Amino acid sequence: MRYQLPPRRISMKHLFPSTALALFIGIGLLPLSSNTFAANSWDNLQPDRDEVIASLNVVELLKRHHYSKPPLDDARSVIIYDSYLKLLDPSRSYFLASDITEFDKWKTQFDDFLKSGDLQPGFTIYKRYLDRVKARLDFAIGELNKGVDKLDFTQKETLLVDRKDAPWLTTEAELDDLWRKRVKDEVLRLKIAGKEPKAIQELLTKRYKNQLARLDQTRAEDIFQAYINTFAMSYDPHTNYLSPDNAENFDINMSLSLEGIGAVLQSDNDQVKIVRLVPAGPADKTKQVAPADKIIGVAQADKEMVDVVGWRLDEVVKLIRGPKGSVVRLEVIPHTNAPNDQTSKIVSITREAVKLEDQAVKKSILNLKQDGKDYKLGVIEIPAFYLDFKAFRAGDPDYKSTTRDVKKLLTELQKDKVDGVVIDLRNNGGGSLQEATELTSLFIDKGPTVLVRNADGRVDVLEDENPGAFYKGPMALLVNRLSASASEIFAGAMQDYHRALIIGGQTFGKGTVQTIQPLNHGELKLTLAKFYRVSGQSTQHQGVLPDIDFPSIIDTKEIGESALPEAMPWDTIRPAIKPAVDPFKPYVAQLKADHEARSAKDAEFIFIRDKLALAKKLMEEKTVSLNEADRRAQHTDIENQQLVLENARRKAKGEAPLKELKKEDEDAIAAEPDKTKPEDDAYLSETGRILLDYLKISKTVAKQ
Repeated sequence: MRYQLPPRRISMKHLFPSTALALFIGIGLLPLSSNTFAANSWDNLQPDRDEVIASLNVVELLKRHHYSKPPLDDARSVIIYDSYLKLLDPSRSYFLASDITEFDKWKTQFDDFLKSGDLQPGFTIYKRYLDRVKARLDFAIGELNKGVDKLDFTQKETLLVDRKDAPWLTTEAELDDLWRKRVKDEVLRLKIAGKEPKAIQELLTKRYKNQLARLDQTRAEDIFQAYINTFAMSYDPHTNYLSPDNAENFDINMSLSLEGIGAVLQSDNDQVKIVRLVPAGPADKTKQVAPADKIIGVAQADKEMVDVVGWRLDEVVKLIRGPKGSVVRLEVIPHTNAPNDQTSKIVSITREAVKLEDQAVKKSILNLKQDGKDYKLGVIEIPAFYLDFKAFRAGDPDYKSTTRDVKKLLTELQKDKVDGVVIDLRNNGGGSLQEATELTSLFIDKGPTVLVRNADGRVDVLEDENPGAFYKGPMALLVNRLSASASEIFAGAMQDYHRALIIGGQTFGKGTVQTIQPLNHGELKLTLAKFYRVSGQSTQHQGVLPDIDFPSIIDTKEIGESALPEAMPWDTIRPAIKPAVDPFKPYVAQLKADHEARSAKDAEFIFIRDKLALAKKLMEEKTVSLNEADRRAQHTDIENQQLVLENARRKAKGEAPLKELKKEDEDAIAAEPDKTKPEDDAYLSETGRILLDYLKISKTVAKQ
């Protein structure tokens, strides 16, 4: 098939002519210091000339080439200021109210500072932060030195754990009391998790001393990275400044793709959170880790576990990466734990590159009985949109690609005389845009597949010009929150062309295009385009909304584009196709009603809904008790509630009840099994039943 590709390939040489930067690289006098700021114990940390020049280049590049081109004004200054404070002290546990009052005088001036190359305000705030953190860590170590066995857990005390909206504390005494309670809470969490007092004392003392040591190693480069990246990310979360150390890893800030274990990570206060697993990657293959799990320790093979609580994301990454074939052990707190449950598990992962064949599409047959009749549905699981570029460019006629493999499997399924096809896009994080458009062409007659709008308003149309669809039969797409990017382009096209029912959860919402621009010092990754569906809707922020919703196993407040600060909004442009009659619309209400009636009696759906309701209830708790008896009682109560849910599910399935809830049972999610039998996958089976409902209803109406 031939496609109408964008008339030009976007290159940095074209987008950023060499003269564009000349003005800023050639500046003579640049402000490197200011006498208006108080001295402190970190005075040796000062911005250098290269960093000042780089900051000016970032300002100009964002002004000229960012997709939305928002003005750098007082309103932007407030966003930068608030974001910087949230980056440094998200739980309001270090700065005093007097610090904030002092900093507030710059709240609307960061635009002016950045335009003039004055980096001192950003450095001053960061250095005050270093002072405050050092004082808190010293205090925490002092509390531990008194002996954790001396702590009184019989008092009726509570700790506010969700402090993002709490007022800034006004005195050192108030901070001391907060940190006394924080240390007490850390000890109690570990105590309930089964650790002995001596081990707790050693672990926490070592943790705080390590954080102090890393604090002492802070470089001016670290401050510049944090400050300028905060400025860049005020435009959108995928626009990042990368220091020279991080430039080769262009996605290290908000998220990081690790070739070693196949995971996407993100900083989450003092911990590192797993955002997504690369399908068929080393971490995914273990079936022991999942999105929203927290990594608190890293070890090399059989060596000692290194506590990484409080470490920067890039520091944790350095520990996780290693030679191919070597083993890394991660200490992980499962996302299924109650909010205050520190019970962890150790997962061993063999580092290796993700192989193309491991991500290849797979087929299976879903056998269902409905209304007394047996049906066969073909299932095609697409973990990623892949293309063997090397073989493709070499002219190899047998090169592998998602579209080629799907076409082959569709041929086999048609020979099997399936009644319809379900395409499983769950956890598909994207891949080749070319493959997303090529795959679309298998299911439509001809026409546009995706629109790409650049910062100047020009819209490029990727189009299938070859008439005729390869597969015209009934189809459903199963998506979830981790279906992203290219997956959303394909799912959106199938929805806009009314080729498939979209079932599952709201997709990720990543609908922007980034590029890398080298600077004199580091690099800038900036957003320069957005994807749009052929209906004119962006996939950005909103993602693709399913026709029929399933309970979301993944918390959309934690994972997804809309969970990121300053995410660019959903919007629309002129459609590329004329609206056509939607064959599904007349039946969606009935399909939803039938699904809800069926799932209300289904043991797996009942379990998932009840477990999600319990998790939501627990997450809404803002304070924790520091009384050991109360805390243990709460812990036991939560475990009992989880056990009741699990045993209700097991009873409905005819299985023996459990006496206690083991972690391996608790971590198992009914809708995400090992997929040995498609019928055992609750979400996949229900998707098939909805497709069969549609076939039945539409045929009945057609006869009438």
